[in-house]
Amino acid sequence: MKYKPLKLLALGFLATMSGVACSSKTQTETTEAEVSKPNIIVIYMDDLGYGDVSAYGATEINTPNMDKLANGGIRFTNGYASSATCTPSRYALLTGMYPWRNKNAKILPGTAPLLISTEQMTLPKMLKEQGYYTGIVGKWHLGLGNGNVNWNEKISPSPNEVGFDYSHILAATQDRVPTVYIEDGHVVNLDPNDPIEVSYSKNFEGEPTGKDNPELLTMRWHHGHNNSIVNGVPRIGFMKGGESAKWSDVDMADHFLAKAQDYVKAHKDEPFFLYYALQQPHVPRTPHPRFEGKSGMGPRGDVILEADWCVGEFMKTLEEEGLLENTLIVFSSDNGPVLNDGYYDDAVEKLGDHTPAGPLRGGKYSLFEAGTRVPFMVYWKDKIAPQVSDALVCQMDLLNSMADLVGSDQKDLDSKNLLDVFMGDSQEGRDELVLEATSRTALRQGDWIMIPPYKGAAVASQVNIELGNDSEYQLYNLKDDIGQQNNLAASNPEKLKAMVADYNQIRGNENTEVEALELK
Repeated sequence: MKYKPLKLLALGFLATMSGVACSSKTQTETTEAEVSKPNIIVIYMDDLGYGDVSAYGATEINTPNMDKLANGGIRFTNGYASSATCTPSRYALLTGMYPWRNKNAKILPGTAPLLISTEQMTLPKMLKEQGYYTGIVGKWHLGLGNGNVNWNEKISPSPNEVGFDYSHILAATQDRVPTVYIEDGHVVNLDPNDPIEVSYSKNFEGEPTGKDNPELLTMRWHHGHNNSIVNGVPRIGFMKGGESAKWSDVDMADHFLAKAQDYVKAHKDEPFFLYYALQQPHVPRTPHPRFEGKSGMGPRGDVILEADWCVGEFMKTLEEEGLLENTLIVFSSDNGPVLNDGYYDDAVEKLGDHTPAGPLRGGKYSLFEAGTRVPFMVYWKDKIAPQVSDALVCQMDLLNSMADLVGSDQKDLDSKNLLDVFMGDSQEGRDELVLEATSRTALRQGDWIMIPPYKGAAVASQVNIELGNDSEYQLYNLKDDIGQQNNLAASNPEKLKAMVADYNQIRGNENTEVEALELK
């Protein structure tokens, strides 16, 4: 059956019913099956690069389960996260809004207040209004509470107040405290006689740290990760108490997989939405012993293999429960790759011939392509024909596109309705997209990208990634120069002038540094 938007199917069904009675039970059953709402799943990786997936050209690592989604559905070659860092991308994914519109949409500490307003439209909220049961399993990193959380009581607001019926999360990142799971606002396995205390400003008296107690470490810190020690791993931030609630790092992938599997089994008889946010390959990279050493590239490679296995096991569950034919699956990553992101874990030393960014320049934190162009696939068994699409799409577009799919009239300022593109019926994606990296923005327009001048270092020395900063405008034709080696700003002044004008119109007065520069 060729896909049609549910609202069109429903209108056709009503028109048929108003004219004549259904001629048979079979006709009624078929029409109702067409109108039934599909399950929707977003599988979201953390720091997975464009070149980290074998379907996207990786030759030194094999990701067969991710490849099945890419090769069995649509593999987008111009699929983007909205930002080159995690919190802003997750904000855009769930709200359909550019993260630079919210000045607080930056990498958040574990004690940050909830970033998404409880009044704001979100992807799960829209789907909930359409009769979906909504859930998140995995990484959150969008803030909790009002910024002064008592971790020993119910935490609110949380994901449950912005559209999720069920949430089982880690508050921020695996390298930040608190190192506990939180389910529906409650810390899991918390002993009330051992309360949790968390601070990002000062340590608690008598608590060891990575900086002062290296003898207690099983993983050495390189930069920025030298505060409280949990499971031998030094973290960002300070934490005291909550011993019975602390997670096991090497079991985290299995833990979230089991929760995701349980979720779909429990809600298979109703339309459901699941945001399955894996923690790999973000630091600290702590593969289960089953995967340790399997990649030959150190823990980073190992946790990519682990994540691929998780995707495969999760897909097996969907198949066993008879859900694949009525489930749309989106797979992507929150930003591009980084090797050394705070720990000594051989990610650089054991990289070999693997190129996490593929043919792209830059990486996480960068305005160059590898910061935001990521693996992006859409899979729906028997509904989406396998194909490769060069259409320009962004994770931010899922809100309005899924709204069309399920019959909602939701329309958002920044999210574009690209349902026909995501279903493989069109190659006409976005005309333009503003990309963001640590409060800096650039404009992708057609095959071109324009990066305004920015002050600051050209390379982030601690992570050894080109940031895209330059004292001059940069202009690249990505169709001819995907690696962004040939700056065409000087040789194409009219194109540059037009893109700068369009960029300034979109950004308004938000980007004062760029507006103050004269285009020569």
